[in-house]
Amino acid sequence: METLQEIFNKQRKALFFLATLFILGWIFTDWKTIFAGLLLGSFFGLYNFWILVRKMGKVEQKFSEGKHSLSLGTALRFASGVAAAAIATTMPEYFDLIGTVIGFAIPYILLLVERIIYHARHQ
Repeated sequence: METLQEIFNKQRKALFFLATLFILGWIFTDWKTIFAGLLLGSFFGLYNFWILVRKMGKVEQKFSEGKHSLSLGTALRFASGVAAAAIATTMPEYFDLIGTVIGFAIPYILLLVERIIYHARHQ
């Protein structure tokens, strides 16, 4: 079984590939705001996933030491989602809100697809 850090590294590579496609779409199409929104949302989504991986590592460490830890992980992830939506709504000439929301979900969609592929190969 892969560690959460290995899964995150795969996610990061896949997302950078998608970001390249979004940049190419932004350059070569007329849908600049949509691709910019997808890019913005994807990076905020990756940031959320990074926070989750980091907090899970800390919780695992505290649990193995027999300690209890409180964290702001959920609040930070929620705040980053609000920040992505706020950027998209305050600058609609640059970012599409729907594209940002879809981009925000892309890391989680990639995670689901990657886990399905992983389990299909290892069963």
